[in-house]
Amino acid sequence: MEAQDPDDPKGLIREAYRIDGIGEAECRSILIDWALSLPPSVDYATIASRLAGRDRPGDHPMTGLLLAAGAPRMGLGGRRGGRNGRLGESAH
Repeated sequence: MEAQDPDDPKGLIREAYRIDGIGEAECRSILIDWALSLPPSVDYATIASRLAGRDRPGDHPMTGLLLAAGAPRMGLGGRRGGRNGRLGESAH
């Protein structure tokens, strides 16, 4: 039995890398399950970056998803739903 990884407490990311032929859709589902298994107070982006930076195959779909999850978010200024989201800021 392997030691529990605080960045992957249920071993979901580790197991995704062990599944031959896994696709991006399955990895997305696993990534969501992984994120839901972490405490709400953690910095998901930092942990995802740390997991992607480990010795992993670069062409694996999970690696790409972890890198995207860990990428800095630009221009996220809050909710843009409703009328303002459809028409833009100049609408009011």
